Amino acid sequence: MLATRLTLICHARTVAQKLACFPTNEPIEQMAPAEGSLAARLDGPYRLVCGPELRTRQTAAWFGPDAKVEEALRDCDWGRWHGQSIKALQRHEPEALQAWLDDPSAAPHGGESVARLGERLAVWLVSLQSGPGHTVAVTHPFVIRAALTQVVGSQAPHCIDVEPLARVDLRFAGRWRLRLPGIDLEGAV
Repeated sequence: MLATRLTLICHARTVAQKLACFPTNEPIEQMAPAEGSLAARLDGPYRLVCGPELRTRQTAAWFGPDAKVEEALRDCDWGRWHGQSIKALQRHEPEALQAWLDDPSAAPHGGESVARLGERLAVWLVSLQSGPGHTVAVTHPFVIRAALTQVVGSQAPHCIDVEPLARVDLRFAGRWRLRLPGIDLEGAV
């Protein structure tokens, strides 16, 4: 049986990320690395897919010219929170923000709940299982979190491989967060 492999890549930095805002359909702000330098870091061959937003399509172009847009990889629908900063929501809608953080089925912004996003990703992950080979998917931070949640779930100790000299970065600021390192574009230029 041939294995199915999925590599999830977060789109390049945007202004909204720098400002801790919920995203709009903004472009990336980083300059493209040397042509082919990022694609060379991946085991080929692979099928390249990305979310429909500008930032994912721009980033996917760094990994190959023929990325297929996959609707399941679209960012969470943030409703009326599109473009809003976390700080503004903490000031003006603290209860709504807290409800969203505490309850995966809550959607006080009028968009998509975390639970619904997870369901969307679960269906997409199942669709990949019947097709062996390597898929590289360029998508959004929150979509990657939802995919990891679907894969790991309550079986975390049995679903995580830790390779020798692996680095796991955990940070605490009111709650523990896992931080996955990105690609150093300085070394790719």
